[in-house]
Amino acid sequence: MRNKLILLLILSVGITSCKKITNTKILYLGHNSPQTHPVHKGVLEFQKILEKKSNGTLKIKIFPDSQLGSEREVLELLQIGSVAATKVSAATLSNFVPEYHLLGIPYLFKNKEHQFEILEGEIGKSILEKGSDFWLRGLCYYDAGSRSFYTSKKAIRTPNDLNGLKIRVMNNQMAVNMVNALGGSATPLAYGELYAAMQQGVVDGAENNPPSFVASNHHEISKYYTLDQHSSVPDVLVIGTKFWEKLSKEEKKWVQEAADDSSQAQKVFWNESVEASMKRAKEAGVEIIIPEKSLFAEKSKSVVKDFIKEYPEMAIIIDKINNYE
Repeated sequence: MRNKLILLLILSVGITSCKKITNTKILYLGHNSPQTHPVHKGVLEFQKILEKKSNGTLKIKIFPDSQLGSEREVLELLQIGSVAATKVSAATLSNFVPEYHLLGIPYLFKNKEHQFEILEGEIGKSILEKGSDFWLRGLCYYDAGSRSFYTSKKAIRTPNDLNGLKIRVMNNQMAVNMVNALGGSATPLAYGELYAAMQQGVVDGAENNPPSFVASNHHEISKYYTLDQHSSVPDVLVIGTKFWEKLSKEEKKWVQEAADDSSQAQKVFWNESVEASMKRAKEAGVEIIIPEKSLFAEKSKSVVKDFIKEYPEMAIIIDKINNYE
């Protein structure tokens, strides 16, 4: 409700995606991460680099902590031109741009190096460009680590331990299918509602990366963290095409270069945050479980088969990723 009221207030006072003051353009950028999060630090880097490249003619005003609404709501604001840019999970973006579904496939990437060689190469760039068909141009990817399960009462050591557990997932079909395939009961739920839902037993657990696990204080109520690393869904820095098309050729170049530079800086912030987050989780008494990942990967293969049946045109891309050297 709070987010909705803020959203209505913004629209009622006529905030637009790009406010021009003399020769300065101010871009409004909203996202849902807390200000301590490495992704927010990446956005701050984007802000700093763009202002420097443009000699102060392009500035960014950042609204973190879901101040402008949920990820989906902010994407819709980009589409109509009320907000210029955002950072969202590729999983949320897949509800608008089908190609992003690919990035949620369980165990798609062999390791971190493989992931970013794909994302920063031809395949990743083509997916970013596909968003323009839906008024959502991708600029670059941010590292969002690997998602793993955490629970409050029962440890997950093998896929069988998921049987009967209600696991919160993002509102994304790939995530739902994966948890169900592993034996759990996938429960889509807004991220902001998750802490209370776990406290009250509405869900038995969730899945996310270490920085998000700790930044949202879920480590306070979750005794077990199982590093099965079932998916490595990146975040995406997105700009609305309604705003993008108003930029000059030179301004577009500055924005893209600033995004690319911020992506490299954000990877460093991410790695530092993962190390610090794991340390905090252990200090809070969370048991860190290293399972046999191949058991989870094998049981989730049906998700990939079902995905290819639904999107047969993407089978070629999956093969390219699997066979990338």
